Amino acid sequence: MQAAVKQSWARCLPRLTGRRLTVAAIIVAFAWPICCLAQDKRSNTPAYAHWQNGPVKDEKFFPIAVWLQDPRNAAKYQAIGVNLYVALWQGPTAEQIAELKRHAMPVICEQNDYALKHLDEKTIVGWMHGDEPDNAQELSGAKGYGPPVTPEKIVEAYRKIKANDPTRPIMLNLGQGVAWDGWYGRGARSNHPEDYAQYARGGDIVSFDIYPAVHDNPAIAGKLWYVARGVERLRGWAGRDRLVWNCIECTRIGNTKIKPTPEQVKAEVWMSIIHGSQGIIYFAHQFKPHFIEAGLLADEAMAKAVGLINRQVQELAPMINSPVQPNAATVTVSPADAASDRSRLLGPHSIAIAARRHEGSTYLFAVRMENNPAKASFQLAGAPGSATVRVIGENRAISMQDRRFEDDFAANAVHLYEIGAVTEHPRR
Repeated sequence: MQAAVKQSWARCLPRLTGRRLTVAAIIVAFAWPICCLAQDKRSNTPAYAHWQNGPVKDEKFFPIAVWLQDPRNAAKYQAIGVNLYVALWQGPTAEQIAELKRHAMPVICEQNDYALKHLDEKTIVGWMHGDEPDNAQELSGAKGYGPPVTPEKIVEAYRKIKANDPTRPIMLNLGQGVAWDGWYGRGARSNHPEDYAQYARGGDIVSFDIYPAVHDNPAIAGKLWYVARGVERLRGWAGRDRLVWNCIECTRIGNTKIKPTPEQVKAEVWMSIIHGSQGIIYFAHQFKPHFIEAGLLADEAMAKAVGLINRQVQELAPMINSPVQPNAATVTVSPADAASDRSRLLGPHSIAIAARRHEGSTYLFAVRMENNPAKASFQLAGAPGSATVRVIGENRAISMQDRRFEDDFAANAVHLYEIGAVTEHPRR
Protein backbone atom coordinates (compact mmCIF):
# COMPACT_ATOMS: atom_id res chain seq x y z
CA MET A 1 0.00 0.00 0.00
CA GLN A 2 2.63 2.54 1.05
CA ALA A 3 4.86 1.78 -1.92
CA ALA A 4 2.01 2.33 -4.32
CA VAL A 5 1.04 5.60 -2.67
CA LYS A 6 4.64 6.75 -2.77
CA GLN A 7 4.83 6.11 -6.49
CA SER A 8 1.78 8.29 -7.09
CA TRP A 9 2.57 11.18 -4.76
CA ALA A 10 4.19 13.34 -7.42
CA ARG A 11 1.02 13.59 -9.50
CA CYS A 12 -1.15 14.16 -6.41
CA LEU A 13 1.00 16.83 -4.77
CA PRO A 14 0.06 19.78 -7.01
CA ARG A 15 -3.64 19.22 -6.27
CA LEU A 16 -2.99 19.11 -2.53
CA THR A 17 -0.71 22.11 -2.10
CA GLY A 18 -1.74 24.31 -4.98
CA ARG A 19 1.71 24.24 -6.61
CA ARG A 20 1.51 26.00 -9.97
CA LEU A 21 2.08 23.84 -13.03
CA THR A 22 2.36 24.80 -16.66
CA VAL A 23 -0.86 24.99 -18.61
CA ALA A 24 0.11 21.87 -20.51
CA ALA A 25 0.55 19.95 -17.28
CA ILE A 26 -2.86 20.65 -15.74
CA ILE A 27 -5.09 21.29 -18.71
CA VAL A 28 -22.02 36.55 1.46
CA ALA A 29 -20.92 38.24 4.29
CA PHE A 30 -20.19 36.20 7.41
CA ALA A 31 -23.42 34.86 8.81
CA TRP A 32 -24.47 32.27 11.30
CA PRO A 33 -25.02 28.91 9.61
CA ILE A 34 -28.73 28.82 8.81
CA CYS A 35 -29.11 25.22 7.65
CA CYS A 36 -29.39 22.16 9.80
CA LEU A 37 -26.26 20.96 11.55
CA ALA A 38 -25.65 17.47 12.88
CA GLN A 39 -29.28 17.22 13.91
CA ASP A 40 -32.34 18.19 11.96
CA LYS A 41 -33.42 21.48 13.53
CA ARG A 42 -37.07 20.60 13.07
CA SER A 43 -37.10 17.12 14.58
CA ASN A 44 -33.83 16.71 16.48
CA THR A 45 -33.38 13.47 14.55
CA PRO A 46 -29.70 12.40 14.56
CA ALA A 47 -28.18 13.12 11.17
CA TYR A 48 -27.43 9.51 10.24
CA ALA A 49 -30.79 8.06 11.31
CA HIS A 50 -31.86 8.01 7.65
CA TRP A 51 -29.44 5.17 6.86
CA GLN A 52 -29.87 1.74 8.43
CA ASN A 53 -26.18 0.84 7.98
CA GLY A 54 -24.74 4.35 8.20
CA PRO A 55 -22.59 6.00 10.87
CA VAL A 56 -23.48 6.14 14.56
CA LYS A 57 -27.01 7.42 15.22
CA ASP A 58 -26.37 9.38 18.39
CA GLU A 59 -26.14 13.06 19.35
CA LYS A 60 -22.81 12.25 21.02
CA PHE A 61 -21.24 11.27 17.69
CA PHE A 62 -19.21 13.75 15.67
CA PRO A 63 -17.24 12.24 12.76
CA ILE A 64 -13.46 12.64 13.15
CA ALA A 65 -11.80 10.78 10.29
CA VAL A 66 -8.46 10.19 8.61
CA TRP A 67 -8.01 10.02 4.87
CA LEU A 68 -6.58 6.95 3.08
CA GLN A 69 -4.66 5.42 5.96
CA ASP A 70 -3.45 1.86 6.53
CA PRO A 71 -5.94 -0.11 8.65
CA ARG A 72 -3.01 -1.44 10.69
CA ASN A 73 -2.77 2.02 12.28
CA ALA A 74 -6.41 2.07 13.38
CA ALA A 75 -5.62 1.59 17.09
CA LYS A 76 -3.08 4.43 17.04
CA TYR A 77 -5.60 6.74 15.43
CA GLN A 78 -8.28 5.71 17.92
CA ALA A 79 -5.88 6.71 20.69
CA ILE A 80 -5.93 10.30 19.42
CA GLY A 81 -9.70 10.46 19.01
CA VAL A 82 -10.24 9.35 15.42
CA ASN A 83 -13.49 7.41 15.04
CA LEU A 84 -13.72 6.85 11.27
CA TYR A 85 -11.61 5.90 8.25
CA VAL A 86 -12.34 7.45 4.87
CA ALA A 87 -10.98 5.74 1.73
CA LEU A 88 -8.92 2.54 1.47
CA TRP A 89 -6.04 2.09 -0.92
CA GLN A 90 -7.26 -0.13 -3.77
CA GLY A 91 -9.97 -1.35 -1.46
CA PRO A 92 -11.96 -2.37 0.31
CA THR A 93 -10.37 -5.79 0.52
CA ALA A 94 -11.14 -8.67 2.89
CA GLU A 95 -7.86 -8.04 4.73
CA GLN A 96 -8.52 -4.31 5.18
CA ILE A 97 -12.05 -4.85 6.48
CA ALA A 98 -10.90 -7.61 8.84
CA GLU A 99 -8.25 -5.32 10.33
CA LEU A 100 -10.65 -2.42 10.76
CA LYS A 101 -13.24 -4.76 12.25
CA ARG A 102 -10.67 -6.00 14.76
CA HIS A 103 -10.40 -2.43 16.08
CA ALA A 104 -14.11 -1.59 15.70
CA MET A 105 -13.12 1.20 13.28
CA PRO A 106 -15.88 2.01 10.75
CA VAL A 107 -15.01 3.07 7.22
CA ILE A 108 -16.42 4.94 4.24
CA CYS A 109 -15.03 3.38 1.07
CA GLU A 110 -15.66 2.77 -2.61
CA GLN A 111 -18.33 0.35 -3.73
CA ASN A 112 -16.09 -2.20 -5.47
CA ASP A 113 -16.79 -5.85 -6.28
CA TYR A 114 -15.78 -7.00 -2.80
CA ALA A 115 -18.07 -4.43 -1.18
CA LEU A 116 -21.04 -5.39 -3.34
CA LYS A 117 -20.65 -9.01 -2.23
CA HIS A 118 -20.56 -7.96 1.44
CA LEU A 119 -23.38 -5.44 1.81
CA ASP A 120 -24.13 -6.91 5.23
CA GLU A 121 -20.68 -5.86 6.55
CA LYS A 122 -21.41 -3.39 9.36
CA THR A 123 -17.83 -2.04 9.38
CA ILE A 124 -18.68 -0.24 6.12
CA VAL A 125 -20.85 2.76 7.04
CA GLY A 126 -20.78 4.72 3.79
CA TRP A 127 -19.79 4.77 0.13
CA MET A 128 -17.69 7.31 -1.76
CA HIS A 129 -16.94 8.57 -5.23
CA GLY A 130 -13.41 8.87 -6.56
CA ASP A 131 -11.57 11.81 -4.98
CA GLU A 132 -11.86 15.37 -6.33
CA PRO A 133 -13.77 14.79 -9.56
CA ASP A 134 -14.09 18.59 -9.88
CA ASN A 135 -10.35 18.86 -10.63
CA ALA A 136 -8.70 18.30 -14.01
CA GLN A 137 -8.41 14.54 -14.45
CA GLU A 138 -5.20 12.74 -15.35
CA LEU A 139 -5.25 11.14 -18.77
CA SER A 140 -4.04 7.59 -19.28
CA GLY A 141 -0.58 7.02 -20.66
CA ALA A 142 0.96 10.08 -18.99
CA LYS A 143 -0.69 12.34 -21.54
CA GLY A 144 -1.38 15.18 -19.15
CA TYR A 145 -4.74 16.27 -17.81
CA GLY A 146 -8.22 16.48 -19.26
CA PRO A 147 -11.30 18.30 -17.98
CA PRO A 148 -13.00 17.55 -14.65
CA VAL A 149 -15.64 14.88 -14.38
CA THR A 150 -18.90 16.65 -15.15
CA PRO A 151 -21.49 17.15 -12.40
CA GLU A 152 -23.97 15.18 -14.52
CA LYS A 153 -21.70 12.11 -14.44
CA ILE A 154 -21.28 12.43 -10.67
CA VAL A 155 -25.05 12.56 -10.17
CA GLU A 156 -25.44 9.55 -12.46
CA ALA A 157 -22.81 7.64 -10.45
CA TYR A 158 -24.56 8.65 -7.22
CA ARG A 159 -27.83 7.15 -8.42
CA LYS A 160 -26.08 3.93 -9.40
CA ILE A 161 -24.32 3.59 -6.03
CA LYS A 162 -27.57 4.33 -4.23
CA ALA A 163 -29.48 1.79 -6.30
CA ASN A 164 -26.95 -0.87 -5.27
CA ASP A 165 -27.34 0.00 -1.59
CA PRO A 166 -29.65 2.70 -0.20
CA THR A 167 -28.83 1.81 3.43
CA ARG A 168 -25.60 3.86 3.61
CA PRO A 169 -24.85 7.51 2.80
CA ILE A 170 -22.70 8.39 -0.21
CA MET A 171 -19.79 10.78 0.26
CA LEU A 172 -18.39 13.14 -2.38
CA ASN A 173 -15.07 14.88 -1.66
CA LEU A 174 -14.31 17.93 -3.78
CA GLY A 175 -11.17 19.99 -4.27
CA GLN A 176 -10.06 23.46 -3.31
CA GLY A 177 -12.17 25.11 -5.98
CA VAL A 178 -14.96 24.99 -3.38
CA ALA A 179 -13.13 27.73 -1.46
CA TRP A 180 -10.97 29.33 -4.16
CA ASP A 181 -12.45 30.27 -7.52
CA GLY A 182 -8.98 30.86 -8.98
CA TRP A 183 -7.77 27.30 -8.37
CA TYR A 184 -6.06 26.50 -11.67
CA GLY A 185 -6.11 22.75 -10.97
CA ARG A 186 -9.65 22.71 -12.41
CA GLY A 187 -8.25 23.47 -15.86
CA ALA A 188 -10.95 24.82 -18.17
CA ARG A 189 -13.46 24.93 -15.30
CA SER A 190 -11.40 27.27 -13.12
CA ASN A 191 -13.47 30.29 -12.05
CA HIS A 192 -16.72 28.38 -12.54
CA PRO A 193 -18.17 28.09 -9.02
CA GLU A 194 -21.61 27.50 -10.50
CA ASP A 195 -20.57 23.87 -11.03
CA TYR A 196 -20.65 23.12 -7.32
CA ALA A 197 -24.38 23.32 -6.68
CA GLN A 198 -24.70 20.59 -9.29
CA TYR A 199 -21.83 18.53 -7.86
CA ALA A 200 -23.48 18.65 -4.44
CA ARG A 201 -26.43 16.71 -5.82
CA GLY A 202 -24.08 13.75 -6.19
CA GLY A 203 -23.65 13.04 -2.49
CA ASP A 204 -25.42 12.69 0.83
CA ILE A 205 -22.22 13.89 2.50
CA VAL A 206 -20.29 16.53 0.56
CA SER A 207 -16.77 17.47 1.60
CA PHE A 208 -13.81 19.47 0.29
CA ASP A 209 -10.16 20.16 1.01
CA ILE A 210 -7.92 23.22 1.06
CA TYR A 211 -4.70 23.51 3.07
CA PRO A 212 -3.79 27.19 3.57
CA ALA A 213 -1.14 26.79 6.28
CA VAL A 214 1.19 24.93 3.88
CA HIS A 215 -0.12 26.40 0.63
CA ASP A 216 2.57 27.87 -1.60
CA ASN A 217 0.37 30.22 -3.61
CA PRO A 218 0.35 33.76 -2.16
CA ALA A 219 -3.38 34.04 -2.78
CA ILE A 220 -4.01 31.35 -0.15
CA ALA A 221 -0.84 30.85 1.89
CA GLY A 222 -1.36 31.53 5.60
CA LYS A 223 -5.00 32.59 5.15
CA LEU A 224 -6.62 29.97 7.34
CA TRP A 225 -10.03 31.53 6.85
CA TYR A 226 -10.23 29.97 3.39
CA VAL A 227 -11.26 26.82 5.25
CA ALA A 228 -14.22 28.71 6.74
CA ARG A 229 -15.08 30.21 3.36
CA GLY A 230 -15.18 26.79 1.76
CA VAL A 231 -17.41 25.36 4.47
CA GLU A 232 -19.80 28.29 4.27
CA ARG A 233 -20.06 28.09 0.49
CA LEU A 234 -20.49 24.33 0.47
CA ARG A 235 -23.22 24.62 3.11
CA GLY A 236 -25.09 26.94 0.78
CA TRP A 237 -24.66 24.68 -2.24
CA ALA A 238 -25.51 21.51 -0.30
CA GLY A 239 -28.78 22.80 1.12
CA ARG A 240 -30.67 21.34 4.05
CA ASP A 241 -30.81 17.79 2.75
CA ARG A 242 -27.07 17.08 2.70
CA LEU A 243 -24.35 16.90 5.30
CA VAL A 244 -21.15 18.93 4.94
CA TRP A 245 -17.72 17.76 6.06
CA ASN A 246 -14.25 19.06 5.26
CA CYS A 247 -10.60 18.08 5.32
CA ILE A 248 -7.97 19.55 7.67
CA GLU A 249 -4.19 19.73 7.19
CA CYS A 250 -1.96 18.42 9.98
CA THR A 251 1.39 17.75 8.27
CA ARG A 252 3.70 19.70 5.98
CA ILE A 253 2.28 17.63 3.07
CA GLY A 254 4.81 18.74 0.43
CA ASN A 255 6.07 22.03 1.85
CA THR A 256 9.64 21.53 3.07
CA LYS A 257 9.79 24.99 4.66
CA ILE A 258 6.51 25.19 6.59
CA LYS A 259 4.24 22.88 8.48
CA PRO A 260 1.05 23.81 10.33
CA THR A 261 1.25 24.54 14.03
CA PRO A 262 -1.10 22.87 16.53
CA GLU A 263 -2.73 26.27 17.03
CA GLN A 264 -3.44 26.57 13.31
CA VAL A 265 -4.91 23.08 13.14
CA LYS A 266 -7.18 23.85 16.11
CA ALA A 267 -8.26 27.12 14.48
CA GLU A 268 -9.13 25.33 11.23
CA VAL A 269 -11.14 22.67 13.05
CA TRP A 270 -13.21 25.21 14.97
CA MET A 271 -13.58 27.56 12.00
CA SER A 272 -15.07 24.57 10.22
CA ILE A 273 -17.49 23.68 13.01
CA ILE A 274 -18.53 27.28 13.61
CA HIS A 275 -19.34 27.74 9.93
CA GLY A 276 -21.39 24.57 9.75
CA SER A 277 -19.12 21.58 9.13
CA GLN A 278 -20.55 18.35 10.49
CA GLY A 279 -17.45 16.16 10.17
CA ILE A 280 -13.67 16.53 10.09
CA ILE A 281 -11.24 14.49 7.95
CA TYR A 282 -7.52 14.82 8.69
CA PHE A 283 -5.20 14.58 5.72
CA ALA A 284 -2.33 12.75 7.44
CA HIS A 285 0.15 12.12 4.59
CA GLN A 286 3.54 13.75 4.20
CA PHE A 287 5.13 13.73 0.72
CA LYS A 288 8.26 15.85 1.22
CA PRO A 289 11.09 15.86 2.14
CA HIS A 290 10.27 12.13 2.19
CA PHE A 291 7.09 10.10 2.04
CA ILE A 292 5.33 9.13 5.26
CA GLU A 293 1.82 7.78 4.88
CA ALA A 294 0.99 8.24 8.57
CA GLY A 295 2.70 11.62 8.77
CA LEU A 296 0.44 12.74 11.59
CA LEU A 297 1.39 9.79 13.77
CA ALA A 298 5.07 10.31 12.99
CA ASP A 299 4.92 13.86 14.40
CA GLU A 300 4.64 13.21 18.14
CA ALA A 301 3.88 16.82 19.08
CA MET A 302 1.21 17.23 16.42
CA ALA A 303 -0.36 13.86 17.21
CA LYS A 304 -0.65 14.86 20.86
CA ALA A 305 -2.17 18.23 19.93
CA VAL A 306 -4.64 16.67 17.51
CA GLY A 307 -5.62 14.21 20.23
CA LEU A 308 -6.45 17.10 22.55
CA ILE A 309 -8.47 18.84 19.82
CA ASN A 310 -10.39 15.66 19.06
CA ARG A 311 -11.09 14.94 22.72
CA GLN A 312 -12.61 18.39 23.15
CA VAL A 313 -14.71 18.06 20.00
CA GLN A 314 -15.99 14.66 21.13
CA GLU A 315 -16.86 15.96 24.61
CA LEU A 316 -18.72 18.88 23.07
CA ALA A 317 -20.42 16.80 20.36
CA PRO A 318 -23.89 16.94 21.98
CA MET A 319 -23.59 20.73 22.09
CA ILE A 320 -22.19 21.00 18.54
CA ASN A 321 -25.00 18.77 17.32
CA SER A 322 -27.69 20.84 19.02
CA PRO A 323 -29.79 23.17 16.87
CA VAL A 324 -28.20 26.46 15.81
CA GLN A 325 -29.12 29.53 17.86
CA PRO A 326 -28.86 32.26 15.19
CA ASN A 327 -29.76 35.22 17.41
CA ALA A 328 -28.19 34.14 20.68
CA ALA A 329 -25.03 36.26 20.52
CA THR A 330 -23.20 39.03 18.70
CA VAL A 331 -19.54 40.04 18.79
CA THR A 332 -17.70 43.34 18.43
CA VAL A 333 -13.98 43.15 17.65
CA SER A 334 -11.27 45.66 18.51
CA PRO A 335 -9.32 46.73 16.55
CA ALA A 336 -12.07 46.70 13.97
CA ASP A 337 -9.80 46.72 10.93
CA ALA A 338 -9.66 43.42 9.05
CA ALA A 339 -7.97 41.98 5.98
CA SER A 340 -9.75 43.32 2.93
CA ASP A 341 -9.83 40.03 1.02
CA ARG A 342 -11.26 38.11 3.97
CA SER A 343 -13.86 40.82 4.57
CA ARG A 344 -14.84 40.77 0.90
CA LEU A 345 -15.14 36.99 0.69
CA LEU A 346 -16.31 36.01 4.17
CA GLY A 347 -17.79 39.12 5.76
CA PRO A 348 -16.55 41.80 8.17
CA HIS A 349 -16.30 39.81 11.41
CA SER A 350 -12.74 38.71 12.08
CA ILE A 351 -13.88 36.62 15.06
CA ALA A 352 -16.43 34.02 14.01
CA ILE A 353 -18.96 32.77 16.56
CA ALA A 354 -21.65 30.12 16.86
CA ALA A 355 -24.00 29.49 19.78
CA ARG A 356 -25.83 26.40 20.97
CA ARG A 357 -28.13 25.65 23.90
CA HIS A 358 -27.95 22.26 25.55
CA GLU A 359 -29.52 21.01 28.77
CA GLY A 360 -30.07 24.49 30.17
CA SER A 361 -26.68 25.99 29.30
CA THR A 362 -25.57 28.26 26.50
CA TYR A 363 -22.38 27.38 24.63
CA LEU A 364 -20.54 29.96 22.57
CA PHE A 365 -17.74 28.90 20.20
CA ALA A 366 -15.40 31.61 18.93
CA VAL A 367 -12.28 31.71 16.72
CA ARG A 368 -10.02 34.52 15.60
CA MET A 369 -9.71 34.27 11.80
CA GLU A 370 -6.71 36.56 11.33
CA ASN A 371 -3.02 36.35 12.14
CA ASN A 372 -2.94 39.12 14.74
CA PRO A 373 -4.45 39.57 18.22
CA ALA A 374 -7.72 41.30 19.06
CA LYS A 375 -10.21 41.84 21.85
CA ALA A 376 -13.77 40.58 21.57
CA SER A 377 -16.87 41.91 23.30
CA PHE A 378 -19.73 39.40 23.32
CA GLN A 379 -23.38 40.31 23.84
CA LEU A 380 -25.73 37.44 24.68
CA ALA A 381 -29.50 37.41 24.34
CA GLY A 382 -31.67 35.42 26.69
CA ALA A 383 -28.86 34.75 29.16
CA PRO A 384 -28.84 35.82 32.81
CA GLY A 385 -27.96 39.49 33.22
CA SER A 386 -25.01 38.55 35.43
CA ALA A 387 -23.28 35.21 35.31
CA THR A 388 -19.95 33.43 35.35
CA VAL A 389 -18.68 32.36 31.97
CA ARG A 390 -16.51 29.25 32.08
CA VAL A 391 -13.81 29.11 29.40
CA ILE A 392 -13.81 25.44 28.48
CA GLY A 393 -10.47 23.71 28.72
CA GLU A 394 -8.57 26.78 29.95
CA ASN A 395 -9.13 26.61 33.73
CA ARG A 396 -10.43 30.17 33.92
CA ALA A 397 -13.69 32.06 34.15
CA ILE A 398 -14.96 35.49 33.08
CA SER A 399 -17.60 37.65 34.75
CA MET A 400 -20.56 38.57 32.56
CA GLN A 401 -22.49 41.75 33.37
CA ASP A 402 -25.59 43.00 31.55
CA ARG A 403 -25.30 39.94 29.30
CA ARG A 404 -21.90 41.14 28.06
CA PHE A 405 -18.37 39.85 28.56
CA GLU A 406 -14.96 40.42 26.96
CA ASP A 407 -11.97 38.26 26.18
CA ASP A 408 -8.59 38.56 24.45
CA PHE A 409 -7.74 36.54 21.36
CA ALA A 410 -4.24 35.79 20.12
CA ALA A 411 -3.71 35.23 16.40
CA ASN A 412 -6.01 32.40 15.23
CA ALA A 413 -6.99 31.68 18.83
CA VAL A 414 -10.00 29.56 19.78
CA HIS A 415 -12.07 30.12 22.93
CA LEU A 416 -15.08 28.02 23.89
CA TYR A 417 -17.51 29.29 26.54
CA GLU A 418 -20.20 27.82 28.74
CA ILE A 419 -22.80 30.03 30.43
CA GLY A 420 -24.92 28.24 33.00
CA ALA A 421 -24.26 25.30 35.28
CA VAL A 422 -24.23 21.89 33.64
CA THR A 423 -23.75 18.83 35.80
CA GLU A 424 -24.77 16.08 33.36
CA HIS A 425 -21.44 15.96 31.50
CA PRO A 426 -17.89 15.78 32.88
CA ARG A 427 -15.91 18.93 33.52
CA ARG A 428 -13.41 19.62 30.75
